[in-house]
Amino acid sequence: QVQLVESGGGFVQAGGSLRLSCAASGRTFSSYAMGWFRQAPGKEREFVAAINWGGGSTFYADSVKGRFTVSRHNAKNIVYLQMNSLKPEDTAVYYCAAATTGTIWSTQSGYDYWGQGTQVTVSS
Repeated sequence: QVQLVESGGGFVQAGGSLRLSCAASGRTFSSYAMGWFRQAPGKEREFVAAINWGGGSTFYADSVKGRFTVSRHNAKNIVYLQMNSLKPEDTAVYYCAAATTGTIWSTQSGYDYWGQGTQVTVSS
């Protein structure tokens, strides 16, 4: 069983930055691919970014490419999402997820464990 806990969300003005963290329990974290998803009010959960088990491969949604960066620190069991140049449309609850296959997925079905989410609100 893996537990994921997100932190770092908050309120920021457009153009600002936030860094989300996702702390994972368990000794097999380094073998998992990790993803970030978000869900805005009234919308379906959507893919944001993912990173493979070793950190050497990343993938981003077009809407965040060039603004967001996903990274991981396997020794600390943490994955990060650095969000720059934030826009009001980035407002959502952000979730991290773990894929035990170690492979990057852009679909929710590829992930086995989910965190509870952290709210990000971007004002215009």
